[in-house]
Amino acid sequence: MSDGAKGSPWGAAILGGMIGAALVLIGIVVGAQAGWGDRLVRRALQRQPEILVETADLLRDKQYAPVLAANRAALETPFGSSWAGAEKPDVTLIEFYDYACGYCKASVPVIERLLKEDPKLRVVYREFPILGPASEVAARLALSASKAGRFRQFHDTLYAAGRPSEQTLTAAAQAAGIPFAPPRSPDIDAELRRNFQIAGSLGATGTPVFVIGDRVMNGAVGYEVLKEAITDARAKA
Repeated sequence: MSDGAKGSPWGAAILGGMIGAALVLIGIVVGAQAGWGDRLVRRALQRQPEILVETADLLRDKQYAPVLAANRAALETPFGSSWAGAEKPDVTLIEFYDYACGYCKASVPVIERLLKEDPKLRVVYREFPILGPASEVAARLALSASKAGRFRQFHDTLYAAGRPSEQTLTAAAQAAGIPFAPPRSPDIDAELRRNFQIAGSLGATGTPVFVIGDRVMNGAVGYEVLKEAITDARAKA
């Protein structure tokens, strides 16, 4: 942690949380050795369960910090028109998603709400088709639409139409004005490989995966968690 971070409220909060968690964990270990560890564990979890959760989050973020630092530009630079929100953002939210994922679809109104509320936020959409052949077709068509500058037309139409199928993908391709033929081109192939590589290095266990600042969040974490992450990222910028 830098000297500046140590002197900031955020740095103090992290340091305080880590010290508190360390004291709890030390107490648990000592108590276990003394033969009364079970009671101490229960009491610690009952009184301050959030400390252990916060410590796990801090350790996870620290684990992925080098990966985020090495891939920051690649993460925040959209492919074609696969982005929404501010042209000159002060915070960027990255979403790895699959069109066949119900949790990704459930996150759509959450992202739209954040974009509507926050004029300095940008969302970068990264294709991560892990749920089968239809997902890959959808991702390739989305990237083709993105190259043509019509990503949102494809994206919004497909989510409104339903899970990827011949019918819904045809409708989305027509809305974006692109051929209904999954393209295989070097730039699209490279984009998908890069997305899989980065998502894998960030411990992706499914979709969606959100990255905001130094935080990596697996799953449909909801409005409040994403909002908090955006606020924290902006405070640290």
